[in-house]
Amino acid sequence: MLGKKNKLQLATTFALIRSRRSPAAPFRNTYEKSRKGLFQKFSMTTIVPIPCDSYKLGFIGAGKMAESIARGVVKSGLLPASQIRTAHLGNARRTAFESFGVKVLDHNSQVVEDSDVVVFSVKPQVVKGVVMELRSLLSEKQLLVSVVAGVKLKDLQEWAGHSRFIRVMPNTPAAVGNAASVISLGAAATKDDGELISKLFGAIGKVWTADEKHFDAITGLSGSGPAYIFLAIEALADGGVAAGLPRDLALGLASQTVLGAASMAVNTGKHPGQLKDDVASPGGTTIAGIHELEKAGFRGILMNAVVAASKRSRELSNN
Repeated sequence: MLGKKNKLQLATTFALIRSRRSPAAPFRNTYEKSRKGLFQKFSMTTIVPIPCDSYKLGFIGAGKMAESIARGVVKSGLLPASQIRTAHLGNARRTAFESFGVKVLDHNSQVVEDSDVVVFSVKPQVVKGVVMELRSLLSEKQLLVSVVAGVKLKDLQEWAGHSRFIRVMPNTPAAVGNAASVISLGAAATKDDGELISKLFGAIGKVWTADEKHFDAITGLSGSGPAYIFLAIEALADGGVAAGLPRDLALGLASQTVLGAASMAVNTGKHPGQLKDDVASPGGTTIAGIHELEKAGFRGILMNAVVAASKRSRELSNN
């Protein structure tokens, strides 16, 4: 059995061991709490939800695409024109926006300072300089959006200094409210941010969400696709003229035929092949025309066009 003196020494030893271990624990706890608190504070002060019905929308770039989006937003009632602004010094572009109530400022910096959502709608070759010039004014309290073709989110985020960014690929039918737009969210963009931008671009057509890795293929299909269809309309009209129709009638019939066919593909739920079969009666006129298209490699030509445009998009985005 231990004597009184030995018990005292043993108790002192255990106390010393505990004292050597314990100082680090409170420090670690304090550190973790501080770290957690700072992270929460950072998150709360930077990722501020955008009010969906009262936010101010700004466009950097006052071209046709920006005008189409702004007009669609106002026409749909999503936002009043008083909550939209852009900047331009040219009279023609100022007049275009002012004609439906949008505020036109003199400088891009003024747009950024007065906007909650900032849409970059400029040429690919100048977007880096434009974003870098405005970098000091951009914060994660703002949601940034790019409709610039071929420019990746990683580059946009690096130039802006933060990653609350959304990339959108619309197409030219935005001008008539029938765009096909695809969005991809940046690293700090929230689900609510994505829904807000989906509603915004829903004012000018239909919206899909996809991983950015698909954007080159999307460019080849829906981005460049309207040009393929315009070419097809022109060719159909030329065929009508060759068959004896007046030019105006031929073009009107070709355009309306493509519009109607597209509407059926979208609204009936039927596969395009089934819709084609519904028109092609045995031994009839339609199957005779389809036979000629197949002999000329019509499907393969369209497929090759999409693949070639996608490849070119990839080359440009890597430069």
